[in-house]
Amino acid sequence: MFDFLEGYDLLAAFWVTVKLTALSAVGSLIWGTMLAGMRVSPVPLMRGFGTAYVNVVRNIPLTVIIVFTSLGLFQTLSINLGAEEFKTINFRLAVLGLTLYTSAFVCEALRSGINTVPVGQAEAARALGLSFTQVLGLVILPQAFRAVVAPLTNVLIALTKNTTVASAIGVSEAALLMKEMIENEAQLLLISAIFALGFMCLTLPTGLILGWVSKKVAVKR
Repeated sequence: MFDFLEGYDLLAAFWVTVKLTALSAVGSLIWGTMLAGMRVSPVPLMRGFGTAYVNVVRNIPLTVIIVFTSLGLFQTLSINLGAEEFKTINFRLAVLGLTLYTSAFVCEALRSGINTVPVGQAEAARALGLSFTQVLGLVILPQAFRAVVAPLTNVLIALTKNTTVASAIGVSEAALLMKEMIENEAQLLLISAIFALGFMCLTLPTGLILGWVSKKVAVKR
């Protein structure tokens, strides 16, 4: 029944998906946190940039961003992100595109967490002489992160599924292999079920584990 799977490396394809997710998640968390800081900054220019970035990027389809990284950055501007091989270049460009897109959602999740922190805590910290950066890093963000584990989990799950868009620029992840198998084999429903199960194996444990973490670290008000 599963003889048609011979010759296809499913584990390697899903491993690429895992790497795309992990690297993009780290990049999105870093850039998204910086954007959240900009959005609540007292500096109008930074606040305006953060707001404009989030509103623009969230309303652009991910496919457009991923294709732009390949056609715009690599083929037009010759930006290869320090890689030589074509496959490596596309992989890094996909990580960049996913990071730029997902960070907008991370930013909004974090901003909602920042809004849950009582204003009096920030005022007390400023009264002690702390700068805005110190107040944000030492007082606000630690509590905000604890409050938004669940929303960030949803963002991570969405990111895992969004990695399928990387196939648009030839990254050999699970969706590209599925497309190839469907074209070569007369097993549409079975192949679709196998890959759906594969993504469930990636996303369900993530949701369960981080859901448990969310309850453990939740701020008691």
